Amino acid sequence: MVAQKGKDLILKLDMDGEGTFATVAGLRSKRLAFNSETVDVTDAESEGRWRELLAGTGVQRASISGSGIFKDASSDAAIRSRFFNSQISNWQLAIPSFGIVAGPFQITSLEYSGNHDGELTFDMALESAGALTFTVSS
Repeated sequence: MVAQKGKDLILKLDMDGEGTFATVAGLRSKRLAFNSETVDVTDAESEGRWRELLAGTGVQRASISGSGIFKDASSDAAIRSRFFNSQISNWQLAIPSFGIVAGPFQITSLEYSGNHDGELTFDMALESAGALTFTVSS
C-alpha cells in the first residue's frame, strides 16, 4: 500500500438498519486494530517444552477509535442514542487502497470536549460485536 491521506479513512454508520450507510463524522484521527486471542495447548510432551498453539481457535476482535467533529446534528444524535442504548449497529470503515471492513460494532466510549473559542469535538471507540467482512478495494 502506498502512502495515503489520513482523511481518506472513512467511518460510516447504517442509519436505518437496512444497509443505508452514511458518513457520520469528520474524524481527524482514526485507528483500526485487529486482535486474536490464542489457545495454548502446550503440555509436558511438547517438543523442547516450547509453547504450542491450536490453529483456527480463539476469539478475534476489532477495535475502531477516532476523534473529530460531528458531520451534523442528526449524526450526533444517531451516535449518542446508540451509545446510551448500548445498541449494536452495522458500521463500515473504508481504508483507501486496502478495502472495507464492515460488520456489527458497539460504541464503548464516547467523550466530548471543547475549548471556549473552538468547536465541540468528540472521541469515540467501537468494539466488534460479531463476524466482520472484508472487501478488497479494486
